[in-house]
Amino acid sequence: MVSMVSPDQGNSTSAQRGSLSLPPLESLEALLAAVRLGSFSAAAREMNITHGAISRRISGLESWLGGVIFVRHGRGVRLTTLGQHLARNVEVLLTELSALGSDLRVSRRVAAMRVCVPPSFARLWLMQRLAKLQGDPADLSIRIIPEHRPAAIGSRDADLGICYGSGNWPGVHFQLLTRELFFAVAAPSVAQLCAGGDPLSALSLPLLYDTVNHWRKWCKQLGIPYRPQGGESRYDDHDLVLAAAEAGHGPAMARWPVAAPALASGRLVRLAGPTLESRNGYFVVTHTDEQRPHVLLLADRLLAEGKRDSDMREDGVARPLGHHA
Repeated sequence: MVSMVSPDQGNSTSAQRGSLSLPPLESLEALLAAVRLGSFSAAAREMNITHGAISRRISGLESWLGGVIFVRHGRGVRLTTLGQHLARNVEVLLTELSALGSDLRVSRRVAAMRVCVPPSFARLWLMQRLAKLQGDPADLSIRIIPEHRPAAIGSRDADLGICYGSGNWPGVHFQLLTRELFFAVAAPSVAQLCAGGDPLSALSLPLLYDTVNHWRKWCKQLGIPYRPQGGESRYDDHDLVLAAAEAGHGPAMARWPVAAPALASGRLVRLAGPTLESRNGYFVVTHTDEQRPHVLLLADRLLAEGKRDSDMREDGVARPLGHHA
């Protein structure tokens, strides 16, 4: 019996769905089993039902279709022309339905995340770890929002943030991802010009930076005045500083950990001289009352990557050229 839905009891979609004339799914499964195996008996054994149940399902399908689907053929059955057309289309439709179900189940398991990150940190650090952070197989889908301020977290415009600063932000929860360090680096060809391990030799070459104060502090640690004899070049973004250094334009004041990939690959090497530790760092920032499992999962994965960077530093990836433990 088909129940009728009045306009005030449901929408038009519900009414249309109730008026569809469709055969039972079990009848379509019986059809494909009989086609594949060539007999009702074999189909019944595979589906763990009786021969009579298969016959009733096929009979019901023929009544719905208004025509004969199978004819007897020896000990088995053979499709009629009408049955062949039906079987081909049913197989395609059920395959598509199965694929749709798989896609929807996967999409429900993958949590969409909005993550605000400073643009340079996203380019130099996050993008290289994106696949790992999303999981294998993927259980997170990360959308990067270029943003310097943690305000996006407090206003709920993002689910999680990586923010740069001192970590003293009201209204959000923050955990240190990595403390920022500064030291001098250069391409291997440029580093050869600074041979002998004398930090002062770097000052005879064009100095690269995004903030000149870091070179000034570097010189102050050495007890010498900041007097760049080879000139200097300032860049607005730190990735441009590293790109210029890799191209051999001169020594650069690098920021750890964003310079880690270039050091690990050998595109840059560290020069002799002090390491400056910044009072600032990168923090994983979430809502103060955050309880969503996928957000906490991403936070844990980010912190694990920060720990890995710290271990790399301890293992000597950022040691000066020619330094031995």
